[in-house]
Amino acid sequence: MKSTYTQNKKYIITGKVTDSVNIIKNANIINLNTYQGTFSSDEGLYRIFVSKGDTLRVSSIQFEPKKILITEKIIDARELDIILKTTTYTLNEFELKRNNLLGRLGIDTKDVPRNKQDSLLRRVMDFSNVNFKEKDFTIDEISKAKPPIVNTMGGAIPMAGAGAKAVIPFKNSARLWALRSKLEQKKQFPYKVLSELGEKFFFDELKIPIDNYFHFLEYCNPLSIENLHKDGRLLELIKILRAESKPYLKLIKKE
Repeated sequence: MKSTYTQNKKYIITGKVTDSVNIIKNANIINLNTYQGTFSSDEGLYRIFVSKGDTLRVSSIQFEPKKILITEKIIDARELDIILKTTTYTLNEFELKRNNLLGRLGIDTKDVPRNKQDSLLRRVMDFSNVNFKEKDFTIDEISKAKPPIVNTMGGAIPMAGAGAKAVIPFKNSARLWALRSKLEQKKQFPYKVLSELGEKFFFDELKIPIDNYFHFLEYCNPLSIENLHKDGRLLELIKILRAESKPYLKLIKKE
């Protein structure tokens, strides 16, 4: 039976980054859909969360960057080895002309004919068309100018120029922005807590299966783990995760 994948379900894939012969360490692997990234280890190994349809961008110094579309085949294998090509630099053609210059300014300038030196100097120092008595008022006028008042929305407080304070005329705008911030925080929480506590903590110490990582966090969510993380109370957060991992593992074994 063929597996089906939802667009937002997360999976962890692992692999190695090489140049077909040698490993590439510290290669940057970033998910362009979630903007979450990681680096390859000293052994060239990496691990990253993906969903079907995501695009990975892999880059490293002296190698050509590469984009990879995540397909069902890659998710089924849970493994993706990446090969990068070495960047080759080509110089533009240039013409090398012979001259009698020695590379020393004091000597080389003496070899330039006097008439040529004078003509170059006259061209650079020619102020014959400049009227020094005329004053330029443009700077004064710019400093005095005030930005026009723009009122494009009836009932809204007008906004003047770049330095003005913008007032959003919607009654519930503050609540909407707060909700948006809260949703963004909830979205980033699984990635931040994994980065801070480490993969070994979740997958080795707590023995949470990699594919159950997000499900485990949802299981612990009623205990306000997101708020604990937001407030920086990591010790309390770790204590809850350790305590809840035991009944969680028993639960998924029964299933």
